[in-house]
Amino acid sequence: MTAPALILLADGAEEIRLLRKQMQIQRPELPVHLAFLDHCPPSGLQVISALASHGTREAVFVPMSLTQAVDAGQAAVDMFELVRTTHPDMNLAMARPIGPATELLNILDIRLRNALSSCHALELDGLVLATPDTGDVRGQSLIARRARQWSSHHRLPVAMACVDGSGSSIAAAIGLLRDQGRRSIAVGSLFLTASDRFMAAAEQALAAGALTVSAPLGADERIIELVMSRYAFTTMDMLDDVPADEHLGDDVITSSPELIAL
Repeated sequence: MTAPALILLADGAEEIRLLRKQMQIQRPELPVHLAFLDHCPPSGLQVISALASHGTREAVFVPMSLTQAVDAGQAAVDMFELVRTTHPDMNLAMARPIGPATELLNILDIRLRNALSSCHALELDGLVLATPDTGDVRGQSLIARRARQWSSHHRLPVAMACVDGSGSSIAAAIGLLRDQGRRSIAVGSLFLTASDRFMAAAEQALAAGALTVSAPLGADERIIELVMSRYAFTTMDMLDDVPADEHLGDDVITSSPELIAL
């Protein structure tokens, strides 16, 4: 039996293309594709239409959001409904997003360590955890937990920032730490790619006095492992004949054990 096609659902950026390429090299037997929710082609409908024309009858979308834990987001849901309506003969499913998994803290630390080395920073007394948005309700809770884990690991205060306006800005987070007497502050970026939103956030952080800003998490092997975990879980649901959209409403965060935090 041919495995369902895996479709990475993301905003267009070069890191996502590199991630797909790495996945395809590692798993040549598995068809891996990209679909974008922003202005970049191809759209989800374009990808599914192309797959259908070549005889593919099953596919799984994996949302690449690092802040959404359960809800794929309205844009993804709207796209998915359009695709299912257009191709009712196909068996399609939407995995839950990558979400703010514990494993991401390990990648974040590597990116921040590299950034600190580049700017020759010798010490820190404060950290900001910056995200592109606040995510869904479960995602918000997990992001707060990740901030506490990060703070405990480094024994430094961590202020949270969200760059889309739905939470404290990076400048406000840095200001909060400065009010506590902190002066050597770095920003850790819980972003997957170097999007326009990330670039604007980095500029704001440096303008507000941050020592450095870590690079996006990018095409890391642990991201690939998270994608495959979401894909495998959803594929098993499809084999069990579970309705394709049922898992979007289920909080299955505890279905697999979290790795030990940093």
